[in-house]
Amino acid sequence: MFDRTKPYNDLPALNFPDVENNTRILKKLVTATRALATVNGNLNRLPNPLMLVNTLSLQEARTSTAIENIFTTEDELYKAISDSFHNKKPVQNPAIKEVLRYREALWAGFRTLQANPEITEQLIIKIFNQIKETTSGYRPPQAKVVIKKGHSELRPGEIVYTPPRGEKIINNLMQNLVVFLNNDEKYPIDPLLKMCIAHYQFEAIHPFQDGNGRTGRILNLLYLYSKGLLSQPVLYISKYIILNKDDYYYKLNAVTQRKSWEPWILFMLDAIEKTSVITNERINEIIDQMELTFAYAKEKIKWYNKEINEVIFSQPYIKPGIIGNVLHKSSRTTLTKYMNELVENKLLRPKKMGTTVYYLNDDLLRILEG
Repeated sequence: MFDRTKPYNDLPALNFPDVENNTRILKKLVTATRALATVNGNLNRLPNPLMLVNTLSLQEARTSTAIENIFTTEDELYKAISDSFHNKKPVQNPAIKEVLRYREALWAGFRTLQANPEITEQLIIKIFNQIKETTSGYRPPQAKVVIKKGHSELRPGEIVYTPPRGEKIINNLMQNLVVFLNNDEKYPIDPLLKMCIAHYQFEAIHPFQDGNGRTGRILNLLYLYSKGLLSQPVLYISKYIILNKDDYYYKLNAVTQRKSWEPWILFMLDAIEKTSVITNERINEIIDQMELTFAYAKEKIKWYNKEINEVIFSQPYIKPGIIGNVLHKSSRTTLTKYMNELVENKLLRPKKMGTTVYYLNDDLLRILEG
């Protein structure tokens, strides 16, 4: 019997299981690959694909941190994004800081891979360090890390898994993991299947004292980018996981305890497929709404242009300064006049929070929160 209370120091190094001849997995792999390819093509329809840094990737960051029981409201989060964008103010709310660090870690990893499209241990540690705002590396051998059931679950506090312990063991397993991801000659397997298998392995190694879940979910997106399956790391995988959280952890543990790979891989491929469908719907809705808004606004407002249209769809809450930057205007009187025109034509809605007035794009909020 597998002993959940003892360190799993016998965790095998990765040598992919015999899943490529499994008919159910192959069928799901085809549909997941097709759905993911549609997302990638759709991203190129956006006038500026990086605009999703403040929309879809923000939703991914918020939901991924919620999986770790770190919760924020949309109001708090969008307000903080707007403040940090305009004023570079330090964020005080700990939960908001966690979400923003997740997003920044995702995009810092993305920029690193643009220069060198290879998943490395240094990259993984860098992601973890940014998420947790630390400079530490893999957990030290004396750290008695265990995975327990949450307070809302049956038998709260019960140990469900104890990851490997020991500096050499963790180092060897992580070295093997990055070779598995990068060396397609030694491990000639479809990249989506590799992602599924490697995600299990990373969570089983649990190399850091905290933040492993978030680091692992970022690693999934970055790996898809590194293999050319996503041109931007904007897939909203965390929503699927949080909606199926019990199933996710059950199938993860089943691999550890019974080497039950098929249900786990089918679960992860289904996550990719359904997440791709949702992401496509979001991208289509954003593009359609942007086009409708631009066609309407350019007839109503003389100074309205495509750059302004992109700006008001770049994040749900904005301040006048960002409009001023695009139009190269800094006069408060002039900006007030412009913002009033946007409000009068129902393109934005003012909302006072404390002493500051934010301008909300209700059309974008509806799409993001739908």
